[in-house]
Amino acid sequence: LMASWDRNTIILLDLVKQPENARCADCGAPDPDWASYKLGVFVCLNCSGTHRDLTDVSRVKSIRLDNWEDDLVEFMRRNGNAVAKAQYEKSVPAFYYRPQQHDCVVLRDQWIRAKYARQEFTGKNGHLQKAYSSGFCDGTLWKKGKNKRQFQKRRFVLSQDDFTLRYFIKEDSKVAKAIISVRNMNAVFQPEKVGHQNGLQITYMTEDRTRNLFVYHENGQEIVNWFNAVRAVRYAYLRKALAPANDSELMPLLTTRSLKEGYMEKTGPMQWEPFKRRWFVLCSVDRKLLYFKTPMDALELGAVFIGTEAHGFSVRETPTRGSRGSRWRYGLTMETPDRNFIFMCEQELEQRDWIKAFQQVIAQPLLPQHYSSKEERQYNCVIIHNKHISK
Repeated sequence: LMASWDRNTIILLDLVKQPENARCADCGAPDPDWASYKLGVFVCLNCSGTHRDLTDVSRVKSIRLDNWEDDLVEFMRRNGNAVAKAQYEKSVPAFYYRPQQHDCVVLRDQWIRAKYARQEFTGKNGHLQKAYSSGFCDGTLWKKGKNKRQFQKRRFVLSQDDFTLRYFIKEDSKVAKAIISVRNMNAVFQPEKVGHQNGLQITYMTEDRTRNLFVYHENGQEIVNWFNAVRAVRYAYLRKALAPANDSELMPLLTTRSLKEGYMEKTGPMQWEPFKRRWFVLCSVDRKLLYFKTPMDALELGAVFIGTEAHGFSVRETPTRGSRGSRWRYGLTMETPDRNFIFMCEQELEQRDWIKAFQQVIAQPLLPQHYSSKEERQYNCVIIHNKHISK
């Protein structure tokens, strides 16, 4: 019996080294050490948790720690991640977000449930895709009040007909409180920031300034449907706006995560103003550094467009002495053609991470969409910073 166990473990460890099995079938994490012996897939520890909840369709065991019977090992040998993918991911819409290793729980959980429990992508249950593929979404989400911490129920309507997201104060309101164009809208899961496991941050432009909405839905499937519905409408918009761009060019633009977020202290343009703590968000796709008073602010206080070294942009460490009024010791200076920005970080590691992130954006070549708006954005950022000089 012991020899059989050892032999089966060796076979499984050999199977999981094959290229198609060497990453988790659901999130792509390397070196999965769990497997579903009902589905024939190799998965990571995190994804195995969701599989464990789906007893009707999946049963998991540890490759290394559990005893595997011969017939189960043979089943794993005949199947594997590539076979399962061909079946369970046969008709995933181009815009549908496939979670990665470090994505939040609700995204990974709902992807696994959609694939195996609901079988949304096998070609048999296409009607289930209408919730996010139809180009129209109408429902209720909990939305954070602009100046309050509490969340209130609001009706949201997403429409591909005019590429807008509207929200209404009351269910039966005829006039929307806000009409948001999907042209420059972004949706990204932020459970820690929102304080709810299904928390979603929706960002958009209004009068050249960035505005945030923070929403959630109690039901994981509902909020992931909303997220993918936003991606679907953005996809339809970008296909029109950026024709003849192909899917590989459009996919990274559907939703974008910030490159780095966190607190730093900043001073004003004269560099003698007192340092104030602000929440900074750096986005590499649109090359912008935004800052807010707190992570949950609705409206940005300022924005800086970040060009390339050839356009006069650079970042470097700042000597700590002489930083007026800053409680924090680890400084960095970002040079732009208009002015130098001095920021202070609390920890040396943070300072290094910010410098590295800025360098990454500066090193990226400018794309056509950046050239068309670069001068305008630089002008706007000067106006914004002058207007909010004391903020």
